[in-house]
Amino acid sequence: MKFKVMLVCMLAVLGTVTSQTSVAGNTETPEQHDARMKWFRDARFGMFIHWGLYSEAAGEINGRHVGNAGEWIMETGHIKVSEYAGLVQKFNPVKFDAKEWVRIAKDAGMKYMVITSKHHDGFGLWRSELTDWCIKSTPFQRDPLKELAAACKDAGITFCLYHSIMDWHHSDWPTRRAWNDTATGKPDMDKYTAYTKSQLKELLTGYGPLGLLWFDGEWEKPWTHERGVDLYNYLRGLQPDLIINNRVGKGRAGMNGMNKGDAVGDYGTPEQQIPATGFGPGVDWESCMTMNGTWGYRKDDQNWKSATTLIRNLIDCASKGGNYLLNVGPTGEGLIPDASVERLAAMGKWMKVNGEAIYETQASPFKNLAWGRCTQKKLGGGVTRLYLHVFNWPAASTTAGSKSSKLIVPLANTVKRAYLLAEPAKKLKVLTTEGGQGILLPVTAPDANASVVVLEVEGAPRPKVVKTVKG
Repeated sequence: MKFKVMLVCMLAVLGTVTSQTSVAGNTETPEQHDARMKWFRDARFGMFIHWGLYSEAAGEINGRHVGNAGEWIMETGHIKVSEYAGLVQKFNPVKFDAKEWVRIAKDAGMKYMVITSKHHDGFGLWRSELTDWCIKSTPFQRDPLKELAAACKDAGITFCLYHSIMDWHHSDWPTRRAWNDTATGKPDMDKYTAYTKSQLKELLTGYGPLGLLWFDGEWEKPWTHERGVDLYNYLRGLQPDLIINNRVGKGRAGMNGMNKGDAVGDYGTPEQQIPATGFGPGVDWESCMTMNGTWGYRKDDQNWKSATTLIRNLIDCASKGGNYLLNVGPTGEGLIPDASVERLAAMGKWMKVNGEAIYETQASPFKNLAWGRCTQKKLGGGVTRLYLHVFNWPAASTTAGSKSSKLIVPLANTVKRAYLLAEPAKKLKVLTTEGGQGILLPVTAPDANASVVVLEVEGAPRPKVVKTVKG
């Protein structure tokens, strides 16, 4: 009985890999899976973009303020579809500049971009041949997704799309809202599924190849595990190298984002949170988070996180083997808010010096570090490079006649080389102490957000367990 319980727990943790192969019936080998996931694992940092008719509303409609409602304004405010449709003729983002958005992302150090092709309101940001409920019905007679795809390609950014499974507007989505006053006929889930597949085929064939598809809105009852498996296989048939998140099915455990029970998809999706620990080797995940309180633009939401918090969130995700998908909510005019641009510029400044400690790294070998986080890379010749992201710079003291700050790293390995990533030519002195390796640092931290100390050690890292004596 204990063995069965342990097996169930192991499968729950490894769901993002095992369910993808066994439940979805995918025949790729582990090596092929790793090759498909490589760019995603290496990237670590991406831009999420929530943009649509709700951006024009900006938290109010026809003079009525709807609290805590950006992209959810139709649902939260019980807005009649006929009233919400009035936003179509107002949505004219003439200040939209795809190259500028991509430049902002690239300068921040982001490696991929995920934008809402269709959110829960069902409105498409591309010129679909399947419906008029899309960008072609607005005064803005351009195709922003096509422009973004081209700009991403030119800049070396991987272009990806978010797509909602749920649809508050479509007549065939079975959980029809009482305020959907334009819906006709009896809902038909099979017809809706066929419509969804056709829209996704448009996107994959007209705007691809895509790096990944980021699904959402799968929690309502009409969507089933079987439909998720079928959609996953259909999309991988259209584009075999496509990566698909675990919200394509019914397996994720709420905002925790990781799999439970039957699941399908390639990686887990924690939302607005970073797990206390990672999920071990072979389990891919990505924390999606906002800079303020909402995903879509809301003009009264000025609750911005600091650049320091955002930088440390990125480090935290990488140190646990995950990615950080950081959201921006452009305005109805097509501008990324200044507060977002300023914070992304600060992140980019940090990444220009320290990006090596984020990209293509693996999770920390340490369970916890009182002073910060750690990422690592395996180098040639059996050497491992540890990147120590120091949040709390140690206090200065006098050692061997000179004043310095000593960082204690609970590590049993001998250190071959130590230096600051900001000053790689200056070698740091290392002392062996009872608690591990003591790295002598300058008195002042190079960066108030997080300073990176690099250690190169022989072999795999061997964390040292420091025994504490109870008083």
